[in-house]
Amino acid sequence: MTDKVDEKLKQTFLNQTQKIIISTGKFVADFQSLLKTIKQSDQYEYYQHLFKSTQVASFDEHKYEIDYLKKGQSAWEKRIVKSLNTMCSEVNLPLARQRNENEMRSVRRHWNELGHICGDLNRFRPVYSAKDFLDVICVLINPNLKIDESIWNCGLIKIPLVTKSFIEIKNLYSDLRPNLIQYCSDETFNEVKEEENIKLALQILEKKSNLNAAREYAKRGCPTSLRGKLWSSMLDVDLSNWHVTYFNYLKQNVIDYDLLVDSLYFKDVKLTAVNDDQLFVFEDYLYQVLLLFSRDTYVQCCFTSSASGCQPARSFIKKKIGAEECAVIYPPSGIIPFYGFSMLVAPMCFVFEDPVHLYFIFRQFYMKYFFDLHHISASPNAIVGLCVLFESLLRQISPDLWFHLQDIQVQPLRIAFKWMMRAFSGYLASNQLLALWDRILAYDSLEILSLLAVAIFVLRKGNVLTVTSESAVEAIFSDISSIKVIPLLQFILGH
Repeated sequence: MTDKVDEKLKQTFLNQTQKIIISTGKFVADFQSLLKTIKQSDQYEYYQHLFKSTQVASFDEHKYEIDYLKKGQSAWEKRIVKSLNTMCSEVNLPLARQRNENEMRSVRRHWNELGHICGDLNRFRPVYSAKDFLDVICVLINPNLKIDESIWNCGLIKIPLVTKSFIEIKNLYSDLRPNLIQYCSDETFNEVKEEENIKLALQILEKKSNLNAAREYAKRGCPTSLRGKLWSSMLDVDLSNWHVTYFNYLKQNVIDYDLLVDSLYFKDVKLTAVNDDQLFVFEDYLYQVLLLFSRDTYVQCCFTSSASGCQPARSFIKKKIGAEECAVIYPPSGIIPFYGFSMLVAPMCFVFEDPVHLYFIFRQFYMKYFFDLHHISASPNAIVGLCVLFESLLRQISPDLWFHLQDIQVQPLRIAFKWMMRAFSGYLASNQLLALWDRILAYDSLEILSLLAVAIFVLRKGNVLTVTSESAVEAIFSDISSIKVIPLLQFILGH
């Protein structure tokens, strides 16, 4: 495996070096002049970033394949599929059926107000919640490692994953240091400076291929007026006629077929976004995006590119239960929604008015980042790694708070897990959440979720140290909507 990785890196280096030399048109006599030519190239930073990305991608291909975690993910997949099939039997409805002509006309006519076709949702319940998923993760152990919990004191997660230290986290998020002014931050707003920042963002956006420059800029935030364009650049979503055609293809699938998971999405929107004072106005946008998403087979790429060994959800053709050759991926996207899934879409409605643009941004954001928040993997960006990082950082930054919580038998991860699994959506004010998601894209990492969760605990440390019951601790963190994300992150990074 190492030989293959080394060969890939060697080939990548040679290819990129050749491109730089050709672009400069200079003759290279020896290795020293080669290095000088590379460093003097105006494309040096771009190729340096590209080479680093290739190095990580090549190595990561096998790095996170851990058998006992793959087995845990497989068991979890079977459990949620069983739960879905049980619900199917309880409500006496098929997993999928073709609509009749009247139903097709109704869906087409009410496309911009799909709430009219959702029917009776009282019989449906979420397939699983954040608590259910955390309970599964907590029992995962390495069968080859015996842990003495009296000295381990590792909190809820008993998986010995290597995560970044606080020093490494501070280096990674150095652009969030307290002494650096953040672009477009309410706390540092300056009209003249704002205009300069917007001009800089426009210059970056003109160079469409410069992904690295867009990310570097976004590390200090995105202007509200340009957030959509910067997100599109960082997610490499460049709308074309093809996107409109594919959107309409998925829309026709919604018109033609009724899926059981449609009711789960309808129910989830009703339980979450509709009850939010800021998000309820996007109800019909959410229905459109989620119903299209459930039918999008392209989303299955998440599974083929994952090193965790997870598989898309499958069901069986009628009367062929148990016959593997008759198993089909259901829903077509392979994703069974959990409670709060629609909240991963809702904040994006503030940024994108066009449903087509909104859909493809969400799909790319989900596939690149959110997918890892509800699948078991040893990757640092996946939920298990984020949990380990959260507990590790809290022990490092505030050991007195950590040991106080352990003494009163309260596991902080039980509070923070739901925040991280939904990337804080539904818990923070919308402008604060978007500022957080700017940084997820800019740093190309979800580790900032663990850092923010720790920062919230440290912020309310004074209150926590005065209580001794789990219910009292939970009450302290029941509402975090007043949190100012960037100042809080700067505060914790200043420790």
